[in-house]
Formats: sequence, C-alpha cells, structure tokens
Amino acid sequence: MLKFWTALRLAIGLTVLTATGAAAQEAATYPISIKHALGTTVIKQKPQRIATVAWANHEVPLALGVVPVGFARANFGDDDGDGLLPWVAARLKELPPAKPVLFNEGDGIDFEAVAATRPDVILASYSGLTQKDYALLSQIAPVVAYPEAPWSTDWRDMIRFNSRAMGMSAEGTALIARIEKDIAETIAQYPELTGKSAMFITHLSAQDLSKVSFYTANDTRVRFFADLGLTSPKSVLQATVPGKYSGSISTERIDMFDDVDILVTYGSASLLDALGKNPLTAKMPAVSKGALVLLRPNPTGTAANPTPLSISWVLKDYVALLAEAARKSK
Repeated sequence: MLKFWTALRLAIGLTVLTATGAAAQEAATYPISIKHALGTTVIKQKPQRIATVAWANHEVPLALGVVPVGFARANFGDDDGDGLLPWVAARLKELPPAKPVLFNEGDGIDFEAVAATRPDVILASYSGLTQKDYALLSQIAPVVAYPEAPWSTDWRDMIRFNSRAMGMSAEGTALIARIEKDIAETIAQYPELTGKSAMFITHLSAQDLSKVSFYTANDTRVRFFADLGLTSPKSVLQATVPGKYSGSISTERIDMFDDVDILVTYGSASLLDALGKNPLTAKMPAVSKGALVLLRPNPTGTAANPTPLSISWVLKDYVALLAEAARKSK
C-alpha cells in the first residue's frame, strides 16, 4: 500500500506540473457545469468543504489528498464496526488528522447530518439518488449525481465526475492511469483468465434455491470483469435491461446460463454443498466443475464492487480467486 500511494503522489504531482489542455484549464476556471442524469450542476468556485453520500464517493477526494467533511458510514464489510472499510481507514492515517462526520444511511440519506457539515459541494456520482433526494440535497449545496443510471457508474466515471466537481480533473486522470497500470500488471500474471466468461450472482440461499438473482451487465461488479480480462456471457447480456443493475429468474430456467465459465457469488461452504445437491443448479457447468468464487461479507467480498481505493487493496487476492476458478472451468 505504501508503494501504491508513493507512486500515486508522484504521478499526480507530475500531472499537475505538466498538464495542458481542457482538464488542466478547467481546474482553474469557474464556474464548472456538470451534466448528469438528474440535471445540470453548476459549481461557482473551487469547493473547500466536500461532503459525499452513498457508497464510496468519499474515496475520490481521499485518494486525491482531501478529507471530506462528511461521508457515509460503511454498512457492509466493516469487520471492526468503526464505520470505515480498511482501505479508507488506511488512507485517513496517511492524511493530516481530521474527524469527518460519518453519515448513517441505514434508512436512507440523513439530510440534516449532511446539512450540518456545511458543504460547498456534495458528491454522489455513484449512488441511487431519486429526483426528490437530489432536490433536497441541492438545497444544501450543489450535487453531482450519477451520469446515466442509479448504481451503474463505473469506478472510472466515479473518479472523473467527482474529481471534476472538486476542480481536480487532471489529478483524477492521473489516479485512473495509476489504477489501470496496477490492474494490467496483476492480470498479466494470469493468462488463464483470457477468454473466460463470468457471472455475478447477487444472492443465493442454501435453504431456498428456487430463484437466482444476478447482477446485469450494467452493474459495476460485472463491468469490472472486463478490466480483469473476463467477458460477460451472452446469456447475461441478453438478460440485461437498460437502466437495471440486477435481474432474477426461476431456477427452473438455470440452463440459460450454461455459457457461464465462472460463477461469483456471496456465500460459504454450505451454499456450495447445496448447489451441488440441487438437481437443477448441479447441472450448471460452473457448478459441476467447481468453477466458483464464494465471497464472504467481509472486506474482500465488499471490494469485489470496485472503488477507487479498494481496487488495489483487493486486486491480487480477488484475481487469484478468479484464476483458480478459471482453471477449474476447463
């Protein structure tokens, strides 16, 4: 991790000193206008107090050396209950001491808590904001929502949109390049991933296998497969509905996923045992060959949903698990 941040700081520093063109010019020119799915946001001057809502948006300013005044408390994969995922906690230790407010979003956005932090801008490019949420937040400060659809913004666009709102587009571009380099170097060690297809199941219960719920090609977890040298099977692409990040089918139709090489889902050994014993799921090639990656609800499982800080934290472990499943799929 130390090497990662050292290299990142050098990359960003070099970009700031040498960048020319639109991105560098924008960093010094206001107002900035950002069009997104819920409207157009105008930021009149460089924000000093940055708040974020929803999942992982705070990781962009943190990666760029800025501690938000407030961001969402982690509600999944937080092993020690401090509200911070390990890659966020590690990054905060590297930055000047600060005490950001952790918003409790268990029942939705806490608008009063966000307002109390007196933000200059609210970052939410990866979120499920409704038009009502956006309108309420906009009464507090300018809000940057998702570019196309709820919960469908990939990690690159999360960085692009959020860094642009901060007036740090050039630094955001450098961050993307550094993460891409880290990914490329890691997957180069696993040629067995090339040409393999992968599917991400959202939820399977060992007690009830009557339905299969899965992430579509719109979801960031599935889109991350392409970064790792994998493809989405034709069956998942055909089942993908525009604007929807998930879908479900009756297990009686499980044979539609016979073109899946690798199956990724959340679960434990009991689920694997149940899949093998069920007369329908047992016929799925990925199941019969044992080409599965079972993720637990811990930081590693959480990081399968790629975010600016989690990618490099989990990359080696996650890719190794996928490669093991790829070898079994032959």
